Amino acid sequence: MLIEIFLALIFGIIAGTFTGIFPGIHINLVSLMIFTWSGFLLKFAPPIVLAAFIVSMAITHTFLDFIPSIFLGAPEEATSLSVLPGHSLLLKGRGYEAVRLASIGSLSGVILTAIFVPVFLFALPAVYGASEKFIPLILILSSAFLIYKEGKGKKTLALMAFLISGVLGVFVLDFNMIREPLFPLLTGLFGTSMLFTSLNNNTKIPKQTLDHKKINKKEFSKAIKASVISSPLCSFLPGLGASQAAVIGSSFTEMDERVFLILLGMIGTFVTGLNFASLYIIGKGRSGASVIIGKLVELNLSSLSLLIAVMIASGGIALLLSLYFAKVFSRFIEKVNYRMLSIAIILLLVALSIMISGPLSLIVLMASTSLGVYVNESGIKKMHMMGCLIIPVIFYLLF
Repeated sequence: MLIEIFLALIFGIIAGTFTGIFPGIHINLVSLMIFTWSGFLLKFAPPIVLAAFIVSMAITHTFLDFIPSIFLGAPEEATSLSVLPGHSLLLKGRGYEAVRLASIGSLSGVILTAIFVPVFLFALPAVYGASEKFIPLILILSSAFLIYKEGKGKKTLALMAFLISGVLGVFVLDFNMIREPLFPLLTGLFGTSMLFTSLNNNTKIPKQTLDHKKINKKEFSKAIKASVISSPLCSFLPGLGASQAAVIGSSFTEMDERVFLILLGMIGTFVTGLNFASLYIIGKGRSGASVIIGKLVELNLSSLSLLIAVMIASGGIALLLSLYFAKVFSRFIEKVNYRMLSIAIILLLVALSIMISGPLSLIVLMASTSLGVYVNESGIKKMHMMGCLIIPVIFYLLF
């Protein structure tokens, strides 16, 4: 059994590295493939081993997915907010430092998960039971708060982006016109839209340096406090993701772009870890990967402890891998034609959309990309487009 868990850990890290570095290939897709093949795989390994693979992959992914977000401008929802501070550092020749900051935050998120899971074992059932009826109201108030946090003259634009993405989400998710609808929806909103914006702005990448500034302990503590305040919300509130948690957390204290990157990494991994804990505590997964694990194995305290150990081991190795690949990308990015690279990634995402979700997904991809470009050009935060998930969830819970 120990050898099987170790192999699951290693292969999960390899898979998470692949899904993290290559934009558009999400851990939910790989998790779904594991579930589809589970009838065959369970002949060779028990369910907990498959769960360990998924957990290892998911944690590793949260480290590595900052690399395409920062260097290529092709983020997922969890890393979408890293584009602005990350791209800012990239254009200053400090892309490696941006990834390093996010990776240190991610490792801290793993540690926070291990610390706070015991607290969650006692607190979450009561909190969830008391708040379950009020989840729609909490989602509405949280979204309103994030829109209110926009600058002067941008609140109306943010509200429009939230509502339009919500209508798009309801149409795509409720009508069941295509398979795997989230892929073209989120790819357009947070991936191809940013790439088209980069093409329009004719972005050029300067020579990159591996030098980095030390992290101030006082500033680092700000990220920890913000993460502890906001991350637990995502563990039981459907539709709230790492981006929303980052904005909620950062609203309680002033922080520069470097600390915000640490916060994003911390929250991304912390939320992922708490999602798996929530599966055991309240019996509900809040991510695709955790839902698949819930279908594969019925968690108990012993198996949850094992998965936490897998998280910690995966996080330590993923930190080293993220720093290594950040160095590789730093040397690579300045030698390639960034415009041609962006076009190649767009074509790859279009091909993946057709393969995963079918030809009709191109309609969704074009619509979501158009909205994403609008949001990019308007200067409002991309997280408002998470209305594509929040509004359908509100409708589902209310009606």
